[in-house]
Amino acid sequence: MKFLTRPLLRPGQSTTIRKVMADNIATMTHSSPGAGMAMPPGFDIKSAQCFRPKPSERHCRLPAKDINVQNGTMPPGYKAQVAQLDTFELPARVTGSLGDRALGKALVDAWRRHGIIQIAMSRTQKALWNSAKAESQRFFRRPHHEKAACVDSESYAGYIASGEEVTDGIADYSEIFTITKDLDPSDPRVRARWPCHGPCPWPDTRMKDVMTRYNNSLGNDGEKLLGLIELGLGVSPGSLTRYTQDGWHHTRVLRFPPRNATNGKGKEGRGIGSHTDYGLLVIAAQDDVGGLFIRRPSQKEQFANWKKSAAGLLEDDEGWVYVPPVDGTHTVILGDMMQYLTNNYLMATPHKVGLNTRERFSYAYFHEPAFQAVMKPIEEMCGRDHQQEGSKEEESDEGIHYGTHFTNMFIRNYPDRITTARLLAEDRYRLLATEELRTMGRLPAS
Repeated sequence: MKFLTRPLLRPGQSTTIRKVMADNIATMTHSSPGAGMAMPPGFDIKSAQCFRPKPSERHCRLPAKDINVQNGTMPPGYKAQVAQLDTFELPARVTGSLGDRALGKALVDAWRRHGIIQIAMSRTQKALWNSAKAESQRFFRRPHHEKAACVDSESYAGYIASGEEVTDGIADYSEIFTITKDLDPSDPRVRARWPCHGPCPWPDTRMKDVMTRYNNSLGNDGEKLLGLIELGLGVSPGSLTRYTQDGWHHTRVLRFPPRNATNGKGKEGRGIGSHTDYGLLVIAAQDDVGGLFIRRPSQKEQFANWKKSAAGLLEDDEGWVYVPPVDGTHTVILGDMMQYLTNNYLMATPHKVGLNTRERFSYAYFHEPAFQAVMKPIEEMCGRDHQQEGSKEEESDEGIHYGTHFTNMFIRNYPDRITTARLLAEDRYRLLATEELRTMGRLPAS
């Protein structure tokens, strides 16, 4: 079934878009029942087939001619297919309506087909992204000693120099400012020395205020997307969102140098090596330079990053897809915990970044479970034939503790960081096994 939204027409825009809409509506009307990917468990195909959206509910795909794709931006030295992605417009809120169910199903299908989607930025988000990008550029133009002072020994927040991050044993050229949950030193979790808990070492309040406003907006979209995924999968409400109360959301503000202006610590032309992200989903913005590559889901490519590292996975193989910048959109990919919770129905997206001829700025917001969350595969998704071959989950009945998974990923990526050294020297890692760090909402005993 094909389903379409209203185009975002602007004054003076060509009426060609209206013809595209008419053609697509005709296609929708004459689609054969059940066409497309198999329905996930619990979804009523009859309801979807008879659904005709009200004007206020038309928030699904945007026509291709209504978005501005930056062509000719692939980094030199790379060969890849160029993605042509669905772009979706999110509703103001998710109510569980038939329109929301149809949108959820379309999102799930798009992720299973492409591994990535695009969502249209609101007018407010465009302004927020432009402000965040300007603050990012202002920060990375500071002298090195000023940037290097923005670190914290308890959290993994703050500055990461080019060459400090490691993927599959090779230094990445990305320069990063990481934003984690900003906890005051007086917070009981910080005083109890919980791993990864501490303040965010902002360089100034201006950057903090801009990034916080943008992250709050992206967090709202993250919750909408989880609710829509639940509807699209046909699972019980709260199957995903139950884990994001006090979510361990965080952000990577990134700068990539031009390929001819690196410090020589990494691999030529490589910005970040191939990997999957560790949480639920990642909402990202990129400037007009270009550098992102992803791999589409494939039954021939099996991985589970929480069991065995997927860093460096197929990095130099064929089959990568280049994602060109599209003005006014966010991209959204899925992470390890989404793959685990859906029992491999939705797969984490392998991705990497190549260096271009100009410096590149991007922004990646991670919408995550709570640090204390202990997750288990969604019951309705278990026992299905969409599991990877031989991948019937071997985790114990205790499931996966997100805080441990997060900590493991950061120790792996930043083995020489002051935070890793202190965490290990003070034996904080052992706290991850304690009951208070595995019970959502519980605070340390005073």
